[in-house]
Amino acid sequence: MRTDVQHFKCDIADGIATVALDRPERKNPLTFESYAELRDWFRDLHYADDVQAVIFASNGGNFSSGGDVHDIIGPLTKMTMKELLTFTRMTGDLVKTIVNCGKPVIAAIDGVCVGAGAIIAMASDLRIATSEAKTAFLFTRVGLAGCDMGACAILPRIIGQGRAAELLYTGRSMTAEEGRAWGFYNKVVAADTLDQEAAALAARLTAGPNFGHMMTKTMLAQEWSMSIEQAIEAEAQAQAICMQTADFKRAYDAFVAKEKPIFEGD
Repeated sequence: MRTDVQHFKCDIADGIATVALDRPERKNPLTFESYAELRDWFRDLHYADDVQAVIFASNGGNFSSGGDVHDIIGPLTKMTMKELLTFTRMTGDLVKTIVNCGKPVIAAIDGVCVGAGAIIAMASDLRIATSEAKTAFLFTRVGLAGCDMGACAILPRIIGQGRAAELLYTGRSMTAEEGRAWGFYNKVVAADTLDQEAAALAARLTAGPNFGHMMTKTMLAQEWSMSIEQAIEAEAQAQAICMQTADFKRAYDAFVAKEKPIFEGD
């Protein structure tokens, strides 16, 4: 998987890719270019064998301040409807590629996490935050609707319809305590341990079974639109596929030998 990106930070080590927006002096806003490059990177990730988990990290004490006021919001006010729709579809495609990349994505959230930054956190599989994290879906505060980049579909599934409606209507910040109590954050940690906590969780996931994790992520996304009967049948097929992997036999052999299984991803 490539690390020679231009509009965000990217490092890969031990099967873990760590990415972060790289404008800390402005609390890491997104630009047209970073949106597009992140979309393309996550799309390529689906086919990468050298990455088994992703950490979307904070940088300089903040996760992301969302779309850049000068580089994005200003130009949007001058675009035609066709141009605007091209942009909103492109931002939505970033969420789609995160959801469909086949690898667990961990958002490590510190400080400001608003607008499109909050959407990236929402689209991730797991979220670890610091007590200083402030997440806001503030689209209505700039005169837009709360229904941006899948927020009205995904956020209620995480925190419930009423809580999501409040955040999407008001644009107010969700505190770390609220986020943990509501299930948006999986864990709240001290700021000086955020990176270590995210790395430890990513390492646990990369230990495998990686094919099983890919299948879990796939089914979590696909089963949104299924009936219970369809979901049960889809999971039966998915689990039967996983039972053909060598990792399944490795786990059995390790259990018999009273050892910890070592998964190899095949």
